[in-house]
Amino acid sequence: MADFTTSTHRAKWIFTPQELKDKYKAANQRAKQALEKYGATRMEVDIDGSFSYAEPQSDAKDSAEKRPKPLKVEEEQLLRAFYEFKIQDVCDAFKFPRKIQATALIYFKRFYLQWSVMEHHPKNIMLTCIYAACKAEENHVSAEELGKGIEQDHHVILNNEMLVLQSLGFDLIVYAPYRALEGFVSDMEEFRGANDDDQHETLKRMLEAAKMEADKIMRTEAPLLFPPGQLALAALRRANVVHDILDFERYLRSILSRQQSTQTISELTVSLNTIDSLICKLEAPPTSKDVKHIDRKLKSCLDPGSHDKSKKRKHRSKESSTEVQDLS
Repeated sequence: MADFTTSTHRAKWIFTPQELKDKYKAANQRAKQALEKYGATRMEVDIDGSFSYAEPQSDAKDSAEKRPKPLKVEEEQLLRAFYEFKIQDVCDAFKFPRKIQATALIYFKRFYLQWSVMEHHPKNIMLTCIYAACKAEENHVSAEELGKGIEQDHHVILNNEMLVLQSLGFDLIVYAPYRALEGFVSDMEEFRGANDDDQHETLKRMLEAAKMEADKIMRTEAPLLFPPGQLALAALRRANVVHDILDFERYLRSILSRQQSTQTISELTVSLNTIDSLICKLEAPPTSKDVKHIDRKLKSCLDPGSHDKSKKRKHRSKESSTEVQDLS
């Protein structure tokens, strides 16, 4: 069985908060520069994973005042949050296990450490991440079936597959907190000496509550900052506040002692408190209305011509309306 301690997940995909900020800023800046140079941020992607920016518009230099406004880093963050919730929605609709949902979310998060949403629309990347997660977790769903289920063109999924895999560095084995949750709850049974049905039932309810907390954690930046074991402990600690099953600090001390860990209880507590803080900052999932303005800006960046066509359609609609009024 694969081990997290020797994995690429641990070696390459756990960052500091400052490293994440720098990566988001760098991707945003590159997209802004592309907008200035090419007049658009859209990247043409071939099925083999090769990509290039769209051809420069002939009047790109002469029409700087007409150039679309790029998205701010904060706007990109809100849009990513919207589509991360959509990933959970789609996985729920297909009744995929939580492991697939978590894998798709981690793929999506990792992808946008390399790219700006202005370069690759998150709606398309979201679908490809779900498809790649299904393949990685050996839950075989065809691109056609996935696309049909959510009324999207399956060719978009396939066209972006190699790009996504390359952006992940082909590091497809990821570690989510759910398996660790079950392991810790099993350990808690022994720690508490649970030996009757009531105690087993209580721990079972706590596990289900912890899974729901882990679902929230997966929509924060915590999976890019902390190992899955700490994510699981943070989820269990929150569930324990409600169910009050055990002295959680005593349990943490027990774990560290048995594992002969070099980490101190205060260091572990700081990590769990940080994860807890990220969950508390997690607002209600953004709605379509919340991101409508940002999505409009994004479409203008990806394809400025679409904005002009939209304005022309509105103008024609107004003219038609005026003509109808004149005739009446």
